[in-house]
Amino acid sequence: MHKAELRKTMLQRRRALSIDDVAVRSQRIADLFFEHFPLKAGQTVHVFLPIIKNNEVNTWIIIERLRLEHPEVRVVVPVTDAAQNVLTHHRLTQESVLVENAWGIPEPKDAQIIQAVEVDLVLIPLLAFDRTGHRVGYGKGFYDRFLAECRPDVIKVGLSLEPPIERIADPNAFDVPLDYAITPQGVWPEQA
Repeated sequence: MHKAELRKTMLQRRRALSIDDVAVRSQRIADLFFEHFPLKAGQTVHVFLPIIKNNEVNTWIIIERLRLEHPEVRVVVPVTDAAQNVLTHHRLTQESVLVENAWGIPEPKDAQIIQAVEVDLVLIPLLAFDRTGHRVGYGKGFYDRFLAECRPDVIKVGLSLEPPIERIADPNAFDVPLDYAITPQGVWPEQA
């Protein structure tokens, strides 16, 4: 399936989910994250903040558990610079003041900026992904540009409410594939 068609199909499928479905799937994804991805003191984890109205994976479950169980891990979130078509990265703390951007994404205001090369693990929002690690998001390329700035050893973990499809027909040269993906059904690839 091609990205444009897949994007449309997955957005429709996601809109059909109930709040309870999203909550249960998000909790399962969070549990699998902590089960399969051990964290170390001093690590920097980049977490997207969910667009609730779009039924995205509720990453607040992961963020709250990081704060409680891993206070030594630095949590960083993206801020969208639509004029430059890039993401900047800001430390998220208990004191962070969040403001919704034009797309409904909460973003910290006046938070410490963190460089992409400082990030150790990135949690990536997904509409879909395939068994080779190619992914489909909203189609603006923000994460491809961000991931290209990260260190080669950054761990790229997609979060998806749906299992992988067999193959995305039209990946392009700029796509940065996933290392792993977490769905409510499990972690891909299965040896993770």
